[in-house]
Amino acid sequence: MLKRLLRLLLRSILVVVALVLLYLGMAFMLSRIPVAGEGQVQAEIPVYLLSNGVHTDIVVPVHHPLADWERFVPASHSRGGDSTAQWVAFGWGDKGFYLETPTWNDLTARTAFRAAFALGGSAMHVTRHQQLEEGPDCKRFLMDETHYQRLVQGIEAGFRKGSDRPLPILIRTDAVYGTTDAFYEGTGRYNLFHTCNTWTNNVLKSAGQKACLWTPFDTGILRQYE
Repeated sequence: MLKRLLRLLLRSILVVVALVLLYLGMAFMLSRIPVAGEGQVQAEIPVYLLSNGVHTDIVVPVHHPLADWERFVPASHSRGGDSTAQWVAFGWGDKGFYLETPTWNDLTARTAFRAAFALGGSAMHVTRHQQLEEGPDCKRFLMDETHYQRLVQGIEAGFRKGSDRPLPILIRTDAVYGTTDAFYEGTGRYNLFHTCNTWTNNVLKSAGQKACLWTPFDTGILRQYE
């Protein structure tokens, strides 16, 4: 009986290892298949792709004739309420991960499991920035008005709305990373194959921008803008 249990345990471990290696192999290969961006006409609208080393945000001007984000997600929804910022970043992810894990030290096995297997809801994370500096984790590119409108639509689609307005999540001290952050109810569910970075990649693709075929990690998208 003990030998059978040990064999079963060994087989289970080998299956898990094989699945992890398959997942990482898919991520490695598919993230290296580029999706070319569409041609731009008078590309003058600056947009940033920003990573914190794990998670990517799409950063756009707060105010633009095609999208005044102050009306859609006002600064008053953040703790600081500072409406002077020039840039606003949008990121999508697992609601429990966002609200219950302000730092990596707060990550629990329960939160990670629920996020990996789509057992929780999603949220949009909105952050305001006064200025951004280009670098390995911050890529700047230009868009024309037609493609920017599609980007705006892709970002807005990540928000769950009530009466055509985003639904703010009650701001608590453990749910906000800083005075410039706010959270909103999101659409869809986070899982191993549709992560925060997959969302960013998909929004960029829908707007005719450079992207990769599929990626769960930030490196796959950043590589397209080197």
